[in-house]
Amino acid sequence: MAMWQGAMDNRGFQQGSFNSFQSSSSDEDLMDIPGTAMDFSMRDDVPPLDGEIEEDKSYNGGGIGSSNRMMDFLEEPIPGVGTYDDFNTIDWVREKSRDRDRHREITNKSKESTWALIHSVSDAFSGWLLMLLIGLLSGSLAGLIDISAHWMTDLKEGICTGGIWFNHEHCCWNSQHVTFEDRDKCPEWNSWSQLIISTNEIKTILSGFIIRGYLGKWTLIIKTITLVLAVSSGLSLGKEGPLVHVACCCGNILCHCFNKYRKNEAKRREVLSAAAAAGVSVAFGAPIGGVLFSLEEVSYYFPLKTLWRSFFAALVAAFTLRSINPFGNSRLVLFYVEFHTPWHLFELVPFILLGIFGGLWGALFIRTNIAWCRKRKTTQLGKYPVIEVLVMTAITAILAFPNEYTRMSTSELISELFNDCGLLDSSKLCDYENRFNTSKAGELPDRPAGVGVYSAMWQLALTLILKIVITIFTFGMKIPSGLFIPSMAVGAIAGRLLGVGMEQLAYYHHDWAIFNSWCSQGADCITPGLYAMVGAAACLGGVTRMTVSLVVIMFELTGGLEYIVPLMAAAMTSKWVADALGREGIYDAHIRLNGYPFLEAKEEFAHKTLAMDVMKPRRNDPLLTVLTQDSMTVEDVETIISETTYSGFPVVVSRESQRLVGFVLRRDLIISVENARKKQDGVVSTSVIYFTEHSPPVPPYTPPTLKLRNILDLSPFTVTDLTPMEIVVDIFRKLGLRQCLVTHNGRLLGIITKKDVLKHIAQMANQDPDSILFN
Repeated sequence: MAMWQGAMDNRGFQQGSFNSFQSSSSDEDLMDIPGTAMDFSMRDDVPPLDGEIEEDKSYNGGGIGSSNRMMDFLEEPIPGVGTYDDFNTIDWVREKSRDRDRHREITNKSKESTWALIHSVSDAFSGWLLMLLIGLLSGSLAGLIDISAHWMTDLKEGICTGGIWFNHEHCCWNSQHVTFEDRDKCPEWNSWSQLIISTNEIKTILSGFIIRGYLGKWTLIIKTITLVLAVSSGLSLGKEGPLVHVACCCGNILCHCFNKYRKNEAKRREVLSAAAAAGVSVAFGAPIGGVLFSLEEVSYYFPLKTLWRSFFAALVAAFTLRSINPFGNSRLVLFYVEFHTPWHLFELVPFILLGIFGGLWGALFIRTNIAWCRKRKTTQLGKYPVIEVLVMTAITAILAFPNEYTRMSTSELISELFNDCGLLDSSKLCDYENRFNTSKAGELPDRPAGVGVYSAMWQLALTLILKIVITIFTFGMKIPSGLFIPSMAVGAIAGRLLGVGMEQLAYYHHDWAIFNSWCSQGADCITPGLYAMVGAAACLGGVTRMTVSLVVIMFELTGGLEYIVPLMAAAMTSKWVADALGREGIYDAHIRLNGYPFLEAKEEFAHKTLAMDVMKPRRNDPLLTVLTQDSMTVEDVETIISETTYSGFPVVVSRESQRLVGFVLRRDLIISVENARKKQDGVVSTSVIYFTEHSPPVPPYTPPTLKLRNILDLSPFTVTDLTPMEIVVDIFRKLGLRQCLVTHNGRLLGIITKKDVLKHIAQMANQDPDSILFN
């Protein structure tokens, strides 16, 4: 925060410097500048001499020309100036400076009139209103998805003649011809045999990357519909992960209703961080866990104000979903459970074993899934995504149908595995032999397993193998596919198997030394459902490397503080084991596979290299492409633009001195020159372009000059050539820079871009540096 504040307080950022520029960086369409002859939307973001010149951090200047023939066309708004192209990284420093200038102007005007004061108050309140709308919309969509997915899952087995919109459970609730014991069997529900004979990019976007359309309205509509179909199809995927995407789509769309967020990419990413928290809140019924998930896992910049607003959005979203009550159990999730039996110290041993299993599973899944996804990207398989989905659906259906635990939805499976068996439970997992006399109402001692339990164990073992294999090939297909639920299912199955084994061991050998001090005959010692919950947390942690947020989410699912220690032990063990086998979580691995320019803030850079070792140009390379402040014509600039694909250019006093003046964006340069050619007669190819405060008098009968100082960043971030790369990397991470210029005694030597930093980090880790190219 201190570094942010120091950068923001730079005198180079002048009041009101952004207010004259319109930003229309919608996630729906690329910017289209009428009459622009040059194509600046297809550049490959490579800087001079194979690096990336990034966009400038602030706009300054705006001095008055000394000649009446000096033309400054930037005093009025020009569409497109100050915005970003697709697949570009935003400049956090510039965006925060823009927002502070906007806020300072509103504050100053609020003292002039009542209307301006009202506008100032509404501007301050707009953030909370936006959070309220995001929470309401996210909760409503989550309820719609839950209800629709549950209904379509049951639609595969039958239909309710009493009301086609009822799922199996709700259909039998309304029946007058069913008892509690036979609550799943009612005459109103008819199977088809009776009727007919014979979801990684959020994290990258939040780091400041632009991906057009990924959070747009059509994405939201298609994602909502296809998520219902994908979940109800029976594929090994979940809706919880894609719900984060849905919530972020809601946040991005609603941002366009407020100029404060529509025109500032950094402020919009603060909203998306809060939306991600709301998405996890409605996915797991865990508002606090959602806030911590956004902070720990997906957000790149998370100030204290965003923390408060994330909590508010998560609260509203959870309240909305609770009001809808999609599962009919007054809970936010299908597998909410409550355990009443305390755990014992010895049980930490099996809990840690589950953590080891979760770490091994996480490392195995990441390696095999990334290998399969890489094969998909580099072979003909990737050209036929629809066929791949159909084939995988058919294989899943054939393999899953014979087993009742693979046939049911994954959420229902987790709910049954978490369940603490009671006397009236009819599930095979609760088919115990009742050899006891209850002494306390509602308390069941450990009992010997019946035939149903042993049958269920074999079926669950087969389910575990199928889930492990099928999830590897399912995640990454071109469908909304969440990883939370499949990972939790793998862990819950392993935990339930271990829990039942521990329960039977304690029942038959309660006189062993490890049991006799706390488990007597006829007592309720072991809770298999608790082992399933701990196993679910362990496997999810092994795949995602979540720790704090994972424990809080699981704690909110169970509603009891008593089980935090087992969850913490399993989560930390799984992370340690998985980290020992591979440092990357599944999201980071997919970001690297796709070649997104994401600079991981969790990794330490420990190599002793200098800025001069990374900057471009290198020795024997052509000189850096630069613009001069007062000696280049429009034709010269247009030639450089047409012959290069760089995103921007340093501006120097002269090519001989190489004294740095500032930095100008390619996009802004093109828009400004084309706008001057269209709107003002006299601007021709021989017109001189000035980036200076004042210009010399223009001789008679010469073309008018063009002043472009207002698009020049007069305070580009610079480092010296002997700056350690450890400091440079830290600067890029904490300030969110796109590029910095390298100088020596005030002379421009080269440039370091975010992609250069990523390539250098990959090279130091013995990885292919050319993989950071938006594969």
